[in-house]
Amino acid sequence: MEFNSSFYQEFSNIYTARKGYRLADTITPELPTEKLRRIWNSQNEQGIKGALKKGLQNAMTPFNGPGKEEIQSWVDVYAAYFTAVGEIISAREAQGKPSSTTSESELPWTKAYEAWKGLLNTLVRCYRNNAFEAWTLPCLYVVSKNLRAFAIKADEERNNSTSLDMASENFGDDYDPDSHRNQKLEDCARVLTNVFQVCQTDRLNSVSLSNSILRMLNANKADMPDFSAFPKSQQVTFKYHEGVLAFLEEHYDKAEESLTEAWNLCHKDATRNKELILTYLIPSHLVNTHTLPSEKLLAPFPKLQKLFLPLCRHIKKGELHKFDLALQANEDEFVKRRIYLTLERGRDIALRNLLRKVLVVNGWEQPKEPGGQPVRRTRVPVAEFAAAISVGSQEKIDNDEVECLLANMIYKGLMKGYVSRQHGMVVLSKSGAFPGTGI
Repeated sequence: MEFNSSFYQEFSNIYTARKGYRLADTITPELPTEKLRRIWNSQNEQGIKGALKKGLQNAMTPFNGPGKEEIQSWVDVYAAYFTAVGEIISAREAQGKPSSTTSESELPWTKAYEAWKGLLNTLVRCYRNNAFEAWTLPCLYVVSKNLRAFAIKADEERNNSTSLDMASENFGDDYDPDSHRNQKLEDCARVLTNVFQVCQTDRLNSVSLSNSILRMLNANKADMPDFSAFPKSQQVTFKYHEGVLAFLEEHYDKAEESLTEAWNLCHKDATRNKELILTYLIPSHLVNTHTLPSEKLLAPFPKLQKLFLPLCRHIKKGELHKFDLALQANEDEFVKRRIYLTLERGRDIALRNLLRKVLVVNGWEQPKEPGGQPVRRTRVPVAEFAAAISVGSQEKIDNDEVECLLANMIYKGLMKGYVSRQHGMVVLSKSGAFPGTGI
């Protein structure tokens, strides 16, 4: 790939098609030395930036391509790549030959490492300045991966250099050569940490940006392989994050659908991944269906048992006060996982189960005709519900507040019936007074 008219045309084609991995191939060092030499000989160091700017502008002008700032960013990237290519060629040609230098900075692979680090730093700066779109990220991956390879070569070269070993004797008794054996690799780790932070700042904890990516993927679905063609590990990751995003926006139907797909695709031994999926699937299922996870489901996950089982137990029994205490006991963890507000809705399910007990205890009405079947009483005094709620919450609650709670439960579809304030009575439906409970 020389920097000539064919390169600029190829760049235009890649950019128009948004092909990130093809773009990354234009800045790879993993080429035969002859090909790297052709790149190096296609331009000169003094005029490389001017040639790149002219070539990229001419190639992209007829299209709705990058603006001036982005073109300048690509000029900087390819100029840095050009410089690094020269150092890589020199390092390859010097490999296996004895070094005559006494300066570490003059070692061929050290110079190649520093030049490649300059390329990576240029890329990082461009991403930090929002010059490049997300589809170009394979470039960042390829350059980051090869920085580690060059760091290893530079350290090996340094450690094998006789002249530098002799020079190290001048440092005195306090000099520890072992502490410098992985000098460039340690420097590489610091640089890659910076790369990770750039990606983290750009994407993590940003729901709007993540949704923009999802919309873009959906818009280009026709040009992509079928979802099932991707590795299952990637399918699980995608569906998990899609579900979490829906969960955070309170689209619990969509969240449950995506998280269930992730659960079904997840490897049976991937315990940690299953735990992450269940962390959001359980609250989504609770809100959608008002049902609780079984102890069998949570058995392989001690952390989730600690978080969810107390809540489930108190919801099932309608123990409002104990539910509040259990929610409070793990509040920090629930907030950290961003499921606190959703789990708080479980109190409505606990209240429903408490009110259901009142109806069950309330008894049956005798049939009006001989031989008829007794039917469950459907007229329950508000005072009975008030007494049950006061006991369950361990707080004194007056009838007006109870009527408000009952009306809210009916509105949410957790009870079927109506409140007769005139008679201080709740009239419940004869069929399915508490949907989903068999009562």
